[in-house]
Amino acid sequence: MKKGVFLSSAIIASCVYIPSALAQENNPPPASDKKGIAEIVVTAQKRAENVQDVPIAISAYSSEALETRGIREISQISNVTPNATLDAGTPFSGSSQVLAAFIRGVGANDFAANLDPGVGVYLDGVYLARTVGANLNLPDVERVEILKGPQGTLFGRNTIGGAISVVTRDPDDEFHFKGDVTYGRFNRFDARGTVNIPVADGLYSSLTFSTEQRDGYQKRVPYPTDQPFAVDAPTYIPRNDYAVSDRQGGNDSWTVRGKLLWEPSSNITVRLSGDYSTTDTSSTPNSVVAWDEGFQPAPFAPPPGTGLPGTSFAPPAGGLNFAGLYNFCINSTADQIAARFAQNLCGMRGTQFNPAGLSSALGGVNTDGDPNNNRLTYDGRFVSTDPDRSYATGNNYNTLESYGFSGTVDIDLSDQIALKSITGYRNLDWGSGVDLDNSPVDLAEGSLSMQQDQFSQELQVIGAFLDNSLNVVLGGYYFEEHASLNDRMAFGQGLLQIDGPNDLDTDNWAVFGQIDWRINEWLGITIGGRYTEENKSLLGAQSDLNGLLYKALNCATPDGTVDPYAQIPTGPGATAPCYAVAGFPVEDEPLRFYVDEKQKKKFSNFSPKFGIQLHPSDDLMVYGSYSKGYKTGGWTTRLSAPLSYAPDFDEEKATTYEVGIKSTLLDRRLQLNAAAFQTDYKDIQLTFYSGVSPIFQNAGNARIKGFEIEAVAAPVDGLTINASVGYLDAYFKDVLDQSVVAPNAFQLGVRDGTELPKTPEWSLNVSPTYVAGLANGGDITTSVTWSHQTKVFNDVERTEALARPTHDIVDGSITYNAPGREWFLQGGVTNIFDKRVLVTGVSNPGFGLAFGTYNRPREWYLRAGVNF
Repeated sequence: MKKGVFLSSAIIASCVYIPSALAQENNPPPASDKKGIAEIVVTAQKRAENVQDVPIAISAYSSEALETRGIREISQISNVTPNATLDAGTPFSGSSQVLAAFIRGVGANDFAANLDPGVGVYLDGVYLARTVGANLNLPDVERVEILKGPQGTLFGRNTIGGAISVVTRDPDDEFHFKGDVTYGRFNRFDARGTVNIPVADGLYSSLTFSTEQRDGYQKRVPYPTDQPFAVDAPTYIPRNDYAVSDRQGGNDSWTVRGKLLWEPSSNITVRLSGDYSTTDTSSTPNSVVAWDEGFQPAPFAPPPGTGLPGTSFAPPAGGLNFAGLYNFCINSTADQIAARFAQNLCGMRGTQFNPAGLSSALGGVNTDGDPNNNRLTYDGRFVSTDPDRSYATGNNYNTLESYGFSGTVDIDLSDQIALKSITGYRNLDWGSGVDLDNSPVDLAEGSLSMQQDQFSQELQVIGAFLDNSLNVVLGGYYFEEHASLNDRMAFGQGLLQIDGPNDLDTDNWAVFGQIDWRINEWLGITIGGRYTEENKSLLGAQSDLNGLLYKALNCATPDGTVDPYAQIPTGPGATAPCYAVAGFPVEDEPLRFYVDEKQKKKFSNFSPKFGIQLHPSDDLMVYGSYSKGYKTGGWTTRLSAPLSYAPDFDEEKATTYEVGIKSTLLDRRLQLNAAAFQTDYKDIQLTFYSGVSPIFQNAGNARIKGFEIEAVAAPVDGLTINASVGYLDAYFKDVLDQSVVAPNAFQLGVRDGTELPKTPEWSLNVSPTYVAGLANGGDITTSVTWSHQTKVFNDVERTEALARPTHDIVDGSITYNAPGREWFLQGGVTNIFDKRVLVTGVSNPGFGLAFGTYNRPREWYLRAGVNF
């Protein structure tokens, strides 16, 4: 590793002549300006500024940079951004539209509506509250800004790790069209286009469309066996939806966006936009990387004379999981099942409360002499040997319908004061079906759904005084959201059938302000703060439609009938109804795990920021800053056993100290930026596994130290070299004692001194782009992107089989631009050396499985476009 880091650093140093820095622009110059580094204007501080003048670590990418590198969605920016891990998908979400974003070790790796992201995503200033749908498609954007570190002052809640701001292009006063089509591996066909239509003087419009279609890269193949085996009809368990296909990892999506720019007077600008997108495709690929057969259910003999019935539950140390329980039921004789009091457990699946879900018994099917009802045993044969092949036969779909409207009004009240209003509404409807066990057995299969809508209103007063040396931003913000979700999961061929409807509401308001004062030519200061209040509520209703716990306590019969109200002995001379003994909280809903009470929480927070800037020259800035951010708390909704209370978690907080330098040198041929930081990260919210349930908890505190070094160099005309190095030392400290709740996680992954998940120690990138002019006035642009990342643990438990090893990814493209850039042809290859690593993964002890998703294989593409 040391040799690799030394070599990488040497390459970067040779590219830029001196040690690199945190490069913010990362863009090749346009054809019309090959003699310097293009300037990018950003709005990270709520006003338009050259990115080099903003005392924040920002990576900003223009549309030209994204197109040259073939970047079509947010997650792909990860390869060229140090200390940022942006993955398309989270464990068992089944959707590449879900964004798992981590910046500087802070983020979130889940899709549930009751869990908030740690990196905020903004579309034209409108906050996207869900990780579902946050992996935005990027047709015709003006730029993407990645702000690193807590952005609590100007951006607010849930930007504790940073913010990703996507800014779309404004229409202008000339008619023009820009579009392209792409064909590539796996029958890829993409088409994009933007038409700009002036309507009248001061009224301009644009319409953008994008469609992406591609076959999945993971094939589903029949399990090779000559022995017949029984399978259940898809309707044997309740599902949100059901669909199958012979591939996974495909795409079939459409996006349409319209934008209207109106300038009714010289001091008023109104922007109205609307977008609609739909996806209907297969789920993301899934591979099983390890399994644990578990132990057979252990018999429990009641104490003599108590009359307490026997139970088939294993002791807590018994290691029972659903792979082991399923295998025991199908492969045991009737006598062996009876000896363990498991007749009801292995009997009919379902209960009389859901008659449509009653299915045949599993007990003894492989030992009863009838080959027609035999079942496949789940064992090591289903551990994946090829990331592009699966034996799965179950649910396989991913649908998303999303739309939104926004309006931005800018009013110049005077030469010094401006008013801005940003109004936004968004709505999404998402569904996903996943088969996680790589087999024809429904060991772990689910259907997930979410409906969400949100409204936000932001007002800003922006002032520039003292000959623009004193800049002020004051604002107010309001946000409300309603979300409903239902996770329906089946484990062990329906031995546990989770139905998890939940409804959530959020109301948030905040006031904020920031002052940036350039006291004199060489000194500036920043003072800011944001106060927030938030109210959240949840009504959870998770239940088990198979009544597993009643069957384990023998409050049932093998035909699936359960008697929640039967009195059973609890000790000498004492009895209690079965639902109470089992701990079910709602008497008249005997299968319900969750309490029947609306949960409410109120949060308040003040996030300050202080900074100082030194300006030795016009092209050099040295800055230091202190900033805070927070991420709101909530409740865990995914239960696999009843509780008498709603398990909750508190908000998390981060305090970051940062020093940095920004410089533009050698007549704009060299840009060097660097930042070093330390973050105190408190009450970290992480997903753990307790049985089959992914639960959300505060794990403790962490210390994160690191630096980012990026550079952009244009050493000769036509050549631009982007280079970056990121380093993170992110480790747990002051871990909370929750070993009773999530022992596997706290024994293996969350201990003092262990690294945070999804956080590489080193991330490096070198991306040269060369524009060679031709005699006819056209040019050929060649671009190569090399990225290097050291080992990453994808899950909290630090499961070695799920780790993302140290790896290198290389992409490349070559583009011919016609004279005047009226049309172009491009050919490219992504992941040239076909390096395959897991980008998501989880180890679930209740399933008995560790599974995850690999990155895409090597893919080629050809693209042709016009611009007139």
